[in-house]
Amino acid sequence: MIAPKPTNRSLLTLGPKIGLIEDDPILGESLKQRLELEGYRVVWWPTGEKALLRFRESACQILICDIRLPDLDGEQLFRRILADLGATPVIFITAFGEIGQAVRLMRAGADDYLTKPFKVEDLLGRISNLCTRQMAAGNHADGRETFARSPAMLNLEFEIRQIKDASTPVLLVGETGVGKELAARQLHDASKRQELPFIVVSCATIPVDRAEGIMFGYDSSVAFGSPNKQPGLIELAENGTLFLDEVSALPLPLQSKFLRLLEDGTYRKIGSTREFVSKARIISSTNATLGTLVAEGRFRADLYYRLNAIELRIPPLRARPDDIVPLSEHVVAEISRTLGRRIPSLTPTARAALCEHAWPGNIRELRNRLIRAISLSSGLTQLTAAILFPERSLADEPGNRIISLAEARERAERLQIEEALRATKGEIGKAATLLSISRTTLWEKMRRLGLS
Repeated sequence: MIAPKPTNRSLLTLGPKIGLIEDDPILGESLKQRLELEGYRVVWWPTGEKALLRFRESACQILICDIRLPDLDGEQLFRRILADLGATPVIFITAFGEIGQAVRLMRAGADDYLTKPFKVEDLLGRISNLCTRQMAAGNHADGRETFARSPAMLNLEFEIRQIKDASTPVLLVGETGVGKELAARQLHDASKRQELPFIVVSCATIPVDRAEGIMFGYDSSVAFGSPNKQPGLIELAENGTLFLDEVSALPLPLQSKFLRLLEDGTYRKIGSTREFVSKARIISSTNATLGTLVAEGRFRADLYYRLNAIELRIPPLRARPDDIVPLSEHVVAEISRTLGRRIPSLTPTARAALCEHAWPGNIRELRNRLIRAISLSSGLTQLTAAILFPERSLADEPGNRIISLAEARERAERLQIEEALRATKGEIGKAATLLSISRTTLWEKMRRLGLS
């Protein structure tokens, strides 16, 4: 649940959320309790598979992971979760004999590691430093713009312009990560309501036991000890836009109340006997098939037909390859400006890799990869395929498979050239001097290795 002007003090004082992957029940419980005492919110997963299943929706700011897990090791998990990490820092916990593995993970993009046994104060210090770095880097930026080139997205933008000032409810349909909230914001910003509030409700995470009060507000002392009135999100939306994100997860008790709001624009606060009126426009989104949920009795049919007055379908990123490179270049420029860095270019191999990738996480995955690549490549003037897809390097680590001597030489050259470029902040002359070769030879090797 996100609101631009929250009034509930508890929402303002919540600390960063930490994801903890630890199979040891004693250590896991101990770390969870201590972190919560320090003001952090903690989501604890005892296995790697459970973390993979829930990480995307958990919205964690930091991930702490034991390298040795009952189902996956740290490298396997890191490869599989990388697409959803974005700029989320990762701290690995390792035994002394696994330091080599931790070092490989650091090279592939992990942020830090601790060797068992460790002092909790040491962990807390590293978490604090990472939180500070995240805030300084502006990694909460949401990137509300798109650079559409594909016919499908150009058509969607046309449809948005056609309905922008209507008061009719709109349902945005598409896979996770395609940019449904982005489309909702575009619709709001293009309309005559653009100066009014845009309130986001995450239906999948709203607490069921508090959902009615959070949405409709309170008008008596029943508001968890609040002596007077407490506005709900509908009231905060005023005459602007109320966006119901993943409306398929809206608790059943709330569905009938929302139906009434959609029918006549009225609602009742908890503890009140009078009717309140809302003129906010309702936009909702879903990655589920609501018709199927209606048939299964998990979603009200009458509410579905009300929400679905206008349906806009957002295609997955793999179905609009023309958008991938322009969108990537826009995000790279945006994040680089946020970090106060020179904007790096995408090498031809990077562009090809971006276009070849299947993007199961859609725009969210694309943005996360670019944020992480830029955050970890300070000083480089170009982003390569290896930087954007470091899990491929993990998959090719010596020991995982036998490689030819030619491939080994090429890999070693690539690593040394990348290190020299990183150390010299991309200055070719200085990098060539460090490598004891001429500028011409370095340019040729970079071209051959796809680093230019």
